[in-house]
Amino acid sequence: MTDTGPRVRRIDPPRQETEGYPTVARAVSAAHRLARRHPDRCRVREVGRSRAGRPLVLLSVDDGEHAVLAVGGPHPNEPVGVAAAVRLAERVLELPPRPGAGWHVLLCLDPDGAALNEGWLHGPLTPARHYEHFFRPAFDEQPELPPAPDGGRPPMPESLALTGLIDELRPVLQCSLHGVDFGGAFVQLTRPLPGLAEGFARSVARAGIPLDVDSYDAVGWDSPAPGAYVMPAPGGGSQALPDRPELSTWSYAGRYGGVTAVLEVPMWAIDAVGDSRRHPNARAAVRAAARTLGDRVEELVGLLPQVPPHAGVAYGPLLRSIEFNLEVCPLLLEEWRTEWSEAPLSVSRVTTARIVAERLPLRVASMLLRLLADSGGPAADAARARARTIVASSLDGLHRLGVRWVPVDCQVSHQARAALAAADLLLPA
Repeated sequence: MTDTGPRVRRIDPPRQETEGYPTVARAVSAAHRLARRHPDRCRVREVGRSRAGRPLVLLSVDDGEHAVLAVGGPHPNEPVGVAAAVRLAERVLELPPRPGAGWHVLLCLDPDGAALNEGWLHGPLTPARHYEHFFRPAFDEQPELPPAPDGGRPPMPESLALTGLIDELRPVLQCSLHGVDFGGAFVQLTRPLPGLAEGFARSVARAGIPLDVDSYDAVGWDSPAPGAYVMPAPGGGSQALPDRPELSTWSYAGRYGGVTAVLEVPMWAIDAVGDSRRHPNARAAVRAAARTLGDRVEELVGLLPQVPPHAGVAYGPLLRSIEFNLEVCPLLLEEWRTEWSEAPLSVSRVTTARIVAERLPLRVASMLLRLLADSGGPAADAARARARTIVASSLDGLHRLGVRWVPVDCQVSHQARAALAAADLLLPA
């Protein structure tokens, strides 16, 4: 076994899908259609407004005391969650009402962020097109991560709407419908849920997706089964990222005895994340990934002064996200150098490090290009050219990892199945 990676496959999908992902507006329209077709079982209501005044729309199916809450679109660059929210409601309506069960689907938690990503939803569904329209907010602008009570920052209205909904429904299960751009599927839990990992793995296999058996998003977490991870106590997990799961809306449901399952599915699969064998040369591979990330971050920091002031005003969330990611990268690099370089690591873990080393500069350079779009002059032209080179180099690096497109229907069907499997373990028979 060598570190050359699997046989290279095309990074773009082999065909253009006819439907793509729905916009938030299409998802809301679909919810209203379901309510009209099933007036005895469905209702649609607004449960809050976003920072920009967009409605947060909830579709409820049945109204039993044992509530399941599904949260679509928590991250705006992960459009599968909005699609899966609608699919889950459709699947529930295909089944007879379950005694005592109530299903509640928040169609999109971050519609403001979703609006900044919508340009690519109807294709072509390629990485290049995706990153032309890429936006992912900084941590303190992600609704599922409210501030610490003593942090001096007020919660976002989206966060308050979600916690208010949890207070109202007291769900036995909350499913947060996430996606990853490159990698495999996995599930994160606020507490163990015996039996879910097996059903999740079957659904992953049915979808033809690799199971991420050593997820970068769950470094240091307990893993009761491959692809399943349990959130740590305060202070556990990676110290490089400033997220605190114990303060999240995932953990908030626990005050009522509920469990949260964060369901992740990739847009582009990389099969090596499913390889749990020890990597034969992890030290060299991690060091190479660190060099790639460090060099590109240094270049990107040097391009930031070319962002015109008016772009930062008009597209403040993009600029704040760029700055956040560039601040986090040195912490990641230090963690890799001090904790990973000498440790025995799996092929899966090394692969996820290589993904991060390509993906983070790709995200930053792509958002930077959006901010530089209408800037003139030789310096701005040079900055755009350099950012485009970083985008191309990062996509090529991901290409070498053997990425392959996962059809939208496979992504969506898996998430709906996984949510139903989790509910089966918690709802009354």
